Amino acid sequence: MKKAFLFPGQASQYVGMAKDLYDAFPKVKDLYGVAGELMQIDLARVSFNGPEDDLRQTRITQPAIYVHSVALSALLKEKNFAPQAVAGHSLGEYSALVAAGAFSFEEGLQLVRLRGELMQKAGEIAPGTMAAIIGLDFEQVGEICGAVSETGVVCPANFNSPGQVAISGSVDAVRAAMVKAKEAGAKMTIELVVSGAFHSPLMEHAQEGLQKALAEAKIRDSAIPVYTNVMATPTTVADEIKDLLLRQLTHPVRWTEIIEHMITDGITEFYEIGPGKVLTGLNKRINREVPCRAVGTAADLDEIL
Repeated sequence: MKKAFLFPGQASQYVGMAKDLYDAFPKVKDLYGVAGELMQIDLARVSFNGPEDDLRQTRITQPAIYVHSVALSALLKEKNFAPQAVAGHSLGEYSALVAAGAFSFEEGLQLVRLRGELMQKAGEIAPGTMAAIIGLDFEQVGEICGAVSETGVVCPANFNSPGQVAISGSVDAVRAAMVKAKEAGAKMTIELVVSGAFHSPLMEHAQEGLQKALAEAKIRDSAIPVYTNVMATPTTVADEIKDLLLRQLTHPVRWTEIIEHMITDGITEFYEIGPGKVLTGLNKRINREVPCRAVGTAADLDEIL
């Protein structure tokens, strides 16, 4: 049996996340202590108590999800429950890279903190939004984005599962694409609550700062394959990891292909490591035959161990 760990991205956060882990495991308490010192904010307090509006701010959301996910991964590693491959959805790629040994918790947190700040600022410089399109195939959504391109920037941002694509871009263009999608027979279109047009060209304003940080970061070859958002194929090479993390800002998350490639390469069990069950739901729509279990709480840990 070959296991893969999957790590969630933004929108998986919730007030109270990781509180049970913090109370049960000294190691988790230590990680939140390190995070608080590095970030100069009480990340544990915001994660456990909110308010929700604070937790939704990109610069806080991303580190909060990252610390929760890495804490769970570390606890599983202590029990010799280890994956043979990893992948992460957008921000989750950083959690995956820690699990794969490409960089330390501290190094990853510094990158995640900066990434969140840069993405939030990019959203202020070039305001945009995102929307979920339900019930159309990938090609149809791409054609719709092309058809409304005169309205502004809009492109597919997350190929989440068959029939579920997130689009990203300027507000007018995204809303025009939503109208077109409904006309084309989409079951549902939902504008997302986000602080910017993630995984679109409007995130270019975040690239320079992240490129500099990645160049200086201590990133090494990973011990196991990491299936990347940009290519949907595995890599273990440090220089490729740096390049793909940078490109990830403005390129779509090819999640459906990632899962399909992992299954083709022999993965027989998936575990979603972190808050929520978003990826578990997506996996059921991608391939129901290969099980995926969400591991987000102390009770979940007890069950699988």
